[in-house]
Amino acid sequence: MEKGKIIENINRLRKEKNAVILSHFYQTSDIQDIADFVGDSLALAQWAAKTTADVIVLCGVYFMGETAKILCPDKRVFIPDGEAGCSLADSCPAEEFQQFINKYPDHTVISYVNTSAAVKALTDIVVTSSNAVQIVQSLPLNEKIIFAPDRNLGDYINKLTGRKMVLWDGACHVHQQFSIERIIELKKQYPDALLLAHPECPAYIRQIADHIGSTSSMLKFAKTSDRKCFIVATEWGILHQMKKENPEKVFIPAPPEDVTCACNTCFYMKKNTLEKIYSCLESETPEIFIDEGIRVRAVKPIKRMLEISAKYGL
Repeated sequence: MEKGKIIENINRLRKEKNAVILSHFYQTSDIQDIADFVGDSLALAQWAAKTTADVIVLCGVYFMGETAKILCPDKRVFIPDGEAGCSLADSCPAEEFQQFINKYPDHTVISYVNTSAAVKALTDIVVTSSNAVQIVQSLPLNEKIIFAPDRNLGDYINKLTGRKMVLWDGACHVHQQFSIERIIELKKQYPDALLLAHPECPAYIRQIADHIGSTSSMLKFAKTSDRKCFIVATEWGILHQMKKENPEKVFIPAPPEDVTCACNTCFYMKKNTLEKIYSCLESETPEIFIDEGIRVRAVKPIKRMLEISAKYGL
């Protein structure tokens, strides 16, 4: 079926089923362009919490669909490809994390949104890369904290805030694989370019970055900066929105260590396609289901995140 016909069918089905299509910045450009809303993990959670749609099609990875279902138990939530997982979430199995928590019984547990529903159920506060620093800073200085699962984001927060959070040893395969040597070569090739880096990047990448921030932070920085060229150290899907908002500027994806690749790709994010969106709307599968006991426990730290974010205007 040709692309135009697929989009026509998607539009027909989302109207018939009162469905909303939410897309993360790391989706392919054609998915971002047909979505009702495009955003980072925080914005997707905020949007899911307030939508009046009966059906949510979450174009992202599985934990994002779970987050939407946790917040909207009365809605049906679908993800175009049920195999769209997350290496970072997979790096923190709930049973092992429970054992880790047991070693630090007097600690507040902060978990990154990139975790399973079961891990969120073990958590006191959920954070995203957009609000993690501010939420940690909102807690008393003497509060003992466990941070999971991303060790790079946790290290970034510790260095920025002077905290000594206990870190779970997890990482995102996309941000872990950037090549500092190839990035330095790019900076020499484009001496006026600024390096934008996601806080999930290792410290050696962050140390040479001109701006460190979430995807939404990078977008804002690129839009307001008077510079015309940027090297972007995160998943390359974000470049679509950057180019749309700044057609006169140049955006270069930071390269991975694999010399055959010019950009770093999350193969999980790219499992979703227009064809699969159409299929999931038509067949109403794969659908996200969460054990109610887990959901009830998991919704508390997410709501706490949203309350703190609203308080500080995040």
